[in-house]
Amino acid sequence: MQAKISVGFLVLLIAAGCGDTVGVSRDTPRGIDARGESVDGLIVGHRLMEAGEHELALKAYYRAAGETGINVDVLSALGSANLALGRLGQAEQILKRALEEDPNFVPALNNLGVVLMERGRYGEAKIVFQQAYALDSGESDSIRENLKLAIAKIESPVYDSTQEEGGFKLVRREKGRYVLLTQL
Repeated sequence: MQAKISVGFLVLLIAAGCGDTVGVSRDTPRGIDARGESVDGLIVGHRLMEAGEHELALKAYYRAAGETGINVDVLSALGSANLALGRLGQAEQILKRALEEDPNFVPALNNLGVVLMERGRYGEAKIVFQQAYALDSGESDSIRENLKLAIAKIESPVYDSTQEEGGFKLVRREKGRYVLLTQL
């Protein structure tokens, strides 16, 4: 029985060792292009984000952090990936840390504003978007749209479902004519 376990374990180890080395020689370290050019983890992460592969992008950004160290670009990218994955608490913490490194880093400001919007903190989001918009000199359409949305969320009245308890009913009277009636 020990022989069966040992052979099975050996096969498992061999299979695990060969899993992601297709097309790469054993002499080529992982993360390095066979032509001798290192592939930047941030670039790889950005491309994965564009492709909708947010979890893989997060891993690429962590690799970039290991290669280049923690800087505002890496922190902003990590925050963006966490935002895309719906990890709002982590995204907020990381983006705030990026802004500690560089308070004028527009991508981190914009993404922090998005996190705040997602968390329903529209007033804070508006302030952050205004700062990003000013620093960007109004160049980015997405920041402008985010700022407009934050302002609209602040200005629109909050929906109160308790107001519906008295109830209204839409009734069709004639062809193409409807009347709104109050129900008591």
